[in-house]
Amino acid sequence: MMRSLYSGVAGLKTHQTKMDVIGNNIANVNTVAFKSSSMTFSELMSQTTQKSSGPNSTLGTGGTNAKQIGLGVKAGAINVNITTQGASQATGNPFDIMITGENFFVVNNGSENFFTRDGSFYVDGSGNLAMTSTGYNVMGWGVDEATGEVRQNTVTALRIMSAANMTYPPEATSQAYLSGILDKNDTDVTSANGKVVNLNFFDSLGYSYTAKFVFKQSNDTNEYSLELDRILDSTGQEVDLTTTSGAPVFGDNAVQDIAGKVSFDAVNYEWSADGKTLTRNGTVVADLNRIIDGGALKAGDEVADATTGQTVQEQLDNIAQAYGYEGSTEEFLNLRVTITDPDTDVVVNELSISDMLVTLQSEGPDDAEALPTFIGALSTDNTSFDTSGRYYEGVKVSFDPATGIFAGINGQADLTSLSLKLYTAGVGDGNFSDIEIDLSEISMFDNKGTSTIGATSGDFDGLGAGRRLGEMIGVSVQQDGMIYASYDNGMTKLLGQIATANFANASGLEKAGDNLYSATLNSGEFDGIGEDVTANGGYMSTGQLEMSNVDLSAEFTEMITTQRGFQANSRIITVSDTLLEELTNLKR
Repeated sequence: MMRSLYSGVAGLKTHQTKMDVIGNNIANVNTVAFKSSSMTFSELMSQTTQKSSGPNSTLGTGGTNAKQIGLGVKAGAINVNITTQGASQATGNPFDIMITGENFFVVNNGSENFFTRDGSFYVDGSGNLAMTSTGYNVMGWGVDEATGEVRQNTVTALRIMSAANMTYPPEATSQAYLSGILDKNDTDVTSANGKVVNLNFFDSLGYSYTAKFVFKQSNDTNEYSLELDRILDSTGQEVDLTTTSGAPVFGDNAVQDIAGKVSFDAVNYEWSADGKTLTRNGTVVADLNRIIDGGALKAGDEVADATTGQTVQEQLDNIAQAYGYEGSTEEFLNLRVTITDPDTDVVVNELSISDMLVTLQSEGPDDAEALPTFIGALSTDNTSFDTSGRYYEGVKVSFDPATGIFAGINGQADLTSLSLKLYTAGVGDGNFSDIEIDLSEISMFDNKGTSTIGATSGDFDGLGAGRRLGEMIGVSVQQDGMIYASYDNGMTKLLGQIATANFANASGLEKAGDNLYSATLNSGEFDGIGEDVTANGGYMSTGQLEMSNVDLSAEFTEMITTQRGFQANSRIITVSDTLLEELTNLKR
């Protein structure tokens, strides 16, 4: 037999193998992140018919080269073009991720790790990030609950849609600030009801509340009282601000100097001769003997008149209405009256309206020293009296008269903030936090009679604003593989980080099917920890997948040369066969 027959057979088999490689490349031209392969040939072996010899100086002859006959070809190597980046394909799916660089995703089938460039992921029924093709879990690093930062230790499955991650916990408001202009010519500021400023805040359970603060101008137009009017819950119900200690929730007991005049409606109302019973068009609407006991007003919700069913508060409301303070009973009762001796103009007493009612009930209208002004208003010929101020719970806020800039609280220039003591005072079930309110950014400028002052929860950096319970509304993956969830309460949360693997010889990885690779001794082992994709200058892109790096033009060219090589080797067999035929014909 002729050697050329076997060389031709070896050539056919080797070119067939190369055609298999080319066919596989073309078949995977649209496979996600497929890496094309290329094949190199090497000669199979040679038969030496004569060894080489060196020159002989004695005989004067030269050396001869060896005589060797080649016996064919074999596949030298099949190399995977694994480091060439494929083009990007936009998908719009936020869980489709492409790596730019030489790193690999790490996935796990429950028992061993594999490596892939295929970033087509989804979230499975258990909330784990997984491959869409195999369901293998994508591996990464979890978050330390204490620090909120990623722990780059042994990779684990990334469970991003766990029950704990679906919501963001609420937080009580602890900081707030007021800002804007308080215009002294604003009609709301100059009115008896004052300028109302609302502060929206949260408790630790995420329930929302509204604290209503009121600014009221004093005789000094550069000084204002700031007091807490009331707190309403999200349903509009007023929160009970009663404290066990009796200390104010906001500020302290204070007095504001503000001149005013109270007028009595003598047309529809009339006090009895003893000054203890108020009638409206002949009907008794308030009886001091029923609403005052032991030198103090009774509880407002206590029934004062069994016949009419009127409570203490309703009778006090009627008295306030008689003096033009309908709907502002508390404001009326806290008005301060300065009592002076009519003969000497010396101040002999200072009382609130509520104290004057108590005195009137106990002493009657004959106590001229304590009640001359108030009693004067009981008669039809003197239906008004002057007030000098008001008692309130709160603080005094001052402005620099020259610049209009905030000048301090309670006369202290360095005091710029105050506390709404909800937690300290024991309001609610302990679910409130004390709220520190900064006033340093308010001012008193001319704004054409319009005040812009408002309250904002949180400090100037937005910290301590509090929040309600948040529902997850989206997940995003950053370029470094960090996975963040966003919630409808405006918060974001780090859920973990996708880990990657990098190999000293990526071409040494072994294909395991399904776009997966396994580590080998020649690729280098995976350390079980992985590395940040940005460590080698790489990055991740979401909504994109890496396409196959197969170059069809190159593959078709290789196909042509392979086909011609196959044809040439088949001719070797044909010609060798002809030669053998001639040899067998010699016997004829």
